[in-house]
Amino acid sequence: MALLSFKDGITSDPLGALSSWNHTLHFCNWNGITCGRRHQRVTVLNLSGQNLVGTLSPAISNLTFLREIHLQENSFNGQISQDIGRLFRLRYLNMSHNSLGGEIPSNLSTHCRDLQIINLGYNELIGKIPIQLSTLPKLFSLYLGPNLLTGSIPPQLGNVSALIYLFLGGNRLVRHIPDDLARISHLKWIVLSENLLSGTVPSSVYNNLSFLETFAVAVNQLHGTLPPSIGFSLPNLQYLLLGFNQFTGHIPNSLSNVSSLEWLGMSGNQFSGPVPENIGWGKNLLIFDLSYNYLGLGRADDLKFITSLTNCSNLNQLTIQRNHFGGLFPNSIANLSTHLEYLAIGRNQISGSIPSQIGNLINLKALGIYFTFITGSIPTSIGMLQNLQRLYMGNNSLSGKIPYNIGNITQLTALDLGSNNLQGSIPLSLANCTKLLTLRLSQNNLRGTIPKQIIGLSSLSIALYLSGNFFTGSLPSEVGNLKLLELLDVSQNKLSGEIPSTLANCNSMRELYMLGNAFRGNVLSVFTTLTSIEVLDLSDNNFSGTISKYLEGFKFLQYLNLSFNNFEGEVPKQGVFGNASAISVVGNDNLCGGIPELMLPACPVLAKGRRGKAHVSRVIILVASAVVCLIFLLCVPASLYWIRKSKKKPSSLSSMDGRHLKVSYAELFKATDGFSSANLIGTGSYGSVYKGILSRIENVVAVKVLNLHLRGASKSFIAECNALRNIRHRNLVKIITSCSSIDFGGNDFKALVLEFMPNGSLEKWLHSKLDGQHQLGSLNFIKRLNIAIDIASAVDYLHHHCHTPIAHCDLKPSNIFLDEDMNAHVGDFGLAKFYPRIIQSSSEDQSSTTGLKGTIGYIAPGNNFINFRHPVYSQ
Repeated sequence: MALLSFKDGITSDPLGALSSWNHTLHFCNWNGITCGRRHQRVTVLNLSGQNLVGTLSPAISNLTFLREIHLQENSFNGQISQDIGRLFRLRYLNMSHNSLGGEIPSNLSTHCRDLQIINLGYNELIGKIPIQLSTLPKLFSLYLGPNLLTGSIPPQLGNVSALIYLFLGGNRLVRHIPDDLARISHLKWIVLSENLLSGTVPSSVYNNLSFLETFAVAVNQLHGTLPPSIGFSLPNLQYLLLGFNQFTGHIPNSLSNVSSLEWLGMSGNQFSGPVPENIGWGKNLLIFDLSYNYLGLGRADDLKFITSLTNCSNLNQLTIQRNHFGGLFPNSIANLSTHLEYLAIGRNQISGSIPSQIGNLINLKALGIYFTFITGSIPTSIGMLQNLQRLYMGNNSLSGKIPYNIGNITQLTALDLGSNNLQGSIPLSLANCTKLLTLRLSQNNLRGTIPKQIIGLSSLSIALYLSGNFFTGSLPSEVGNLKLLELLDVSQNKLSGEIPSTLANCNSMRELYMLGNAFRGNVLSVFTTLTSIEVLDLSDNNFSGTISKYLEGFKFLQYLNLSFNNFEGEVPKQGVFGNASAISVVGNDNLCGGIPELMLPACPVLAKGRRGKAHVSRVIILVASAVVCLIFLLCVPASLYWIRKSKKKPSSLSSMDGRHLKVSYAELFKATDGFSSANLIGTGSYGSVYKGILSRIENVVAVKVLNLHLRGASKSFIAECNALRNIRHRNLVKIITSCSSIDFGGNDFKALVLEFMPNGSLEKWLHSKLDGQHQLGSLNFIKRLNIAIDIASAVDYLHHHCHTPIAHCDLKPSNIFLDEDMNAHVGDFGLAKFYPRIIQSSSEDQSSTTGLKGTIGYIAPGNNFINFRHPVYSQ
């Protein structure tokens, strides 16, 4: 009756596991049932891995002779009945890998004194760990994670002297690791990873648990250092997992003596200093992960420890990226185990070239050599890595051609060779890589046409980056094969011709960048089917025609740039066109209408009849005459502007337009090496600016950290966020994101992440004489004129073309920043003010006086007299 009641709780039995549970057979012969010989009573219930769906009937507690319950790997839901505590003969309880909820029965300890194994992991259990479990005298294995358990780890667990395996990972446990656990002298496993534990690891854990084989506390909030003697006090360690905490200090040399060590995971901490040279002496290492720390001293011998890893014949993973390792790329890497599948050494100060024998690592699945000082060519032996799925070699100084035999790596899903000095053409052999999801070849010196075999690679579904090269010709019609592609970037090349109509097939496209080419024709009709588009940048081309109203209905479109083309006619007003900060149409002289914030002329109303025609004719003649005069008057500065504009390089952050990146204090702390003084590039009224490398976008950024102890700093932060979040112009410093959080000490923290300007401020160029290799103070007339035009363009945009006009209020040379091409960008909007547009009334000469704002003791020449007739200052 108890078993049939259990069966009644099952709502789905896809494998027919309970088909034999009927009255035609004795219950001892039912599938999954074992009975004792003496009393013919049920002793084992084993239905593991049967894909059963349903709830657990409380009637199971009537099987009083039950010793083992195996119900793992099913889909049971509901709660575990407290009645299960009546099974006083129970020794083994495994209900893991289900969807059970509720709390852990607290009365398991009342009668189940023989319980040896409890496994309730991989469920959705809530509540606290019952203290009563500490009274089970024979319990040697306790698996309670992952679940949704809360509270702290009961110190009373230290009373379970028989405990060998303790698995509490993947919960929401808080507070510290109890020192009492060290009293369980025979513990072999302590797994506490992925919780919210804080504090330090008790020293007694390191000193008293000599049988410990697995110590896993990764992904918590722990801090402290490792004891120098850890390798001697824990000689049986096989798994040491400390990743993503806040540990500091050096890696103890004594770890080299742990011959049993198989997995060393220390990533995402703040470890520093050298790595022990003989770390691989034990030969058993499988996974070696030291990434995202501060290891290395930037010296030539930093990577000497890799030689010892060549002894580890079963090494599967070597990841040391994002540290401070220096020296030459070690040739010994090519001698590592052929079992190696994952190798990542990027984001270090490594130089030299990639060893030609890299092809020896024939089982590699992922290879990351990025953001280093590596030079030379890509070895042709790379083509031997036919198991490679992800290859990242971007942001180095690699040169030469892309090896043709790279097409032999047919398992590739991601290939990044961007931001190097690669030359030649795209090898047609890449068409063999029919599993490619993302391809980045941007920011190189590649030439020729874009091969139709590559741009037609239908597997590309994430991103195709070809920007910043010298590609010529037209965009192949095979682009229409990219039906699943989300991002296409062909900007800043020398492409020409009309956009193929087949682009309309790419209806999964979310971002499309075509700026800075010579495309022509009436293009907007191609995009009627791209309803998922979020970012569309067609600027700096020769496109023509009218702006179709159907773009108003694109509900996902967040940013549209049609500037510097030949579009004409009326600008729509709905959808994205209703937000002046989300569109740009400047440089199209024949556009009219649109929302008032665009400051475009009103569209002419065509009158009927001859009088209307005659009137239109007179208007055309007058306009034509005016245009001729303007062309004559403006040809010289316009020529200078266009010559300079044609030489501009694409922004490395262009791909971030329209996105909102979220960063934490910890990420900014790592990006700036702990806000190191070595990365300090400037100070201001309310804080300091640091140079850093933000890992997720892999670009150099400027991090402006507010000193919140200063009066007005918080207000300045809010003002700058409000000003920068809705404006976009090529002569404004771009904001990438902001961070409002708390630091490691629990203090408020606010910072802005901005585009990095390599040439610093205009102040330094005007008043300093020497800065490293740059001879400052030597701006000739043309450079000064260009900078003045840039600043004027930015101010004109702020005053006339924003949704709400903005007054900078602190415009001065130290707030003008110069990029690598000496283009000027206006920054520091901490004192910016917003002004609603006010239609001028009665008196044009009416003015008002406002208090001067800006840097104390500084008024830029020409600013002491302000024309208050301008609408921005009319208040």
